[in-house]
Amino acid sequence: MPDQAVDHPTAISDRELVCLCQGKIGSIRGQRDRQSFRILYRRYHHKVRSTLYQLCGVALLDDLVQEVFLKAWQGLPRLKNPDYFATWLYRIAWNVATDQRRRFAKQMTLITGLEAQIGAVADPGPEGLSQIYYQDLVQRGLQSLSLEHRAVLVLHDLKDLPQKEVAEILGIPPGTVKSRLHHARRSLRQFLEAQGVSL
Repeated sequence: MPDQAVDHPTAISDRELVCLCQGKIGSIRGQRDRQSFRILYRRYHHKVRSTLYQLCGVALLDDLVQEVFLKAWQGLPRLKNPDYFATWLYRIAWNVATDQRRRFAKQMTLITGLEAQIGAVADPGPEGLSQIYYQDLVQRGLQSLSLEHRAVLVLHDLKDLPQKEVAEILGIPPGTVKSRLHHARRSLRQFLEAQGVSL
């Protein structure tokens, strides 16, 4: 079965790959299959990276992605239902993002101040403002939200996860997801309008 996973990585389900990683199936039962985990890594790397970028920004992004997948590999033997792998992986990403935000709360204030100073020095004027500014605009809008509000917006609106799954990932009631989503959308809309974007 591991050979099949290598030859046809898209033909094998997440569930089978997880079971191979856990050593529950395969040529040698009890032996964890690293090659199957590499396939899961390739399937979910971009999604995890994108989620962490939207939650934490670019600082230490590569390290955070590696931390998520290391925790996933270490925790896979304890995953009881392989069908929930994607939700479980997003939950790990959320926990890593939360830890990162706690560790760097004070430093973020300093970085924001430095970015403002650099922006003032490197102001390109109205005609040159465009591309870098607009690419960064939504990310800055997300950064203006609390981590809790940003998380529901990223997972639901940008990652297209249903509210029920967002609630499972964040460990909060579905009603709280709905409330935070409403608040986050309103705040992001206000931020963008304040930047001159017509919505």
